Amino acid sequence: MNQSRRTLMRITSVLGAAFAAGLLKPSDVFAAEWSQKVFDAKSLEAVVKELGGDKFVISPDISITGPDIAENGAVVPVSVASKAPNTDFMAILVEKNPNSMSASFNIPPGTEAAVTTRVKMGGTSNVHALVRADGKWLVATKEIKVTLGGCGG
Repeated sequence: MNQSRRTLMRITSVLGAAFAAGLLKPSDVFAAEWSQKVFDAKSLEAVVKELGGDKFVISPDISITGPDIAENGAVVPVSVASKAPNTDFMAILVEKNPNSMSASFNIPPGTEAAVTTRVKMGGTSNVHALVRADGKWLVATKEIKVTLGGCGG
């Protein structure tokens, strides 16, 4: 038996025992708040509305980093950080993708409000970092130029 199979068996055994004992619920481990309407929204305003907000403001407390020019739109590294107190949600939206919402993250209390991931971009676009802090919606934007499309291009 190879090491990766052993590791997988160990993890699934531990999670299975935790579920059976009632220590964990599937919603604690897997995506609990899936909303197709959020991912179908076509603009920043529509995403905020689907998430329960009514308006957002541009904030210097939010930073978004990524390359100025991405050579391959299929794997574009993007990082979001928030200095706003009580940040509990972050999302990355790519304005010109068929679905604007690329990723969302729930930020547990007491943790650093920073995430890094890779997103797929169909072409040059504004990338928005959307953050909920103290019940207010904050945003920062960065334009990323793509030389080779990743969303069907």
